[in-house]
Amino acid sequence: MGTRIMLVWLLAGLFVAPLPAIGKEARRMSELQISSPAFAHHGTIPARFTCDGVDVNPPLVLGTVPAGTRSLALVVDDPDAPVGMWVHWVMWNIPPETREIGDNSVPAGAVQGVNDWKRNRYGGPCPPSGTHRYFFKLYALDTTLTLPPSTTKVALERAMEGHILARGELQGSYRRH
Repeated sequence: MGTRIMLVWLLAGLFVAPLPAIGKEARRMSELQISSPAFAHHGTIPARFTCDGVDVNPPLVLGTVPAGTRSLALVVDDPDAPVGMWVHWVMWNIPPETREIGDNSVPAGAVQGVNDWKRNRYGGPCPPSGTHRYFFKLYALDTTLTLPPSTTKVALERAMEGHILARGELQGSYRRH
């Protein structure tokens, strides 16, 4: 009897086709390059860009965007925070031709949302203990977003759904001394 049941399950598996993916989410997402001259991927973020320094954003270099990109969005967060994910920076409507974001600057036309300090600006690493990881996530979007400056990371991510053409990530770490 056990062999017969196994044979039925095996045959059933041969005739069950996966359902096709639906909508824009089905397209293959390409990779977007993001780096910083201030620190290497998986490297240490210099104190200048943290609460122990002048607490300004590090310079970022953005790669070529895919065809059809209408804007870029950036989220910086820390998954190692004691309270869970801590959001350091939220920004969208970065012009797609932007190839650099200088330290302590915001590209013309870009909008900054609210971070977890309830501020509309970059808030640098400031871990209460241990070494934390910080993810600089860059998104190429097929649209510009009409969102108020009170927008949070969660609301931005919801607005980006179905519009992401490419994604890139730069990770740095920091430990207070």
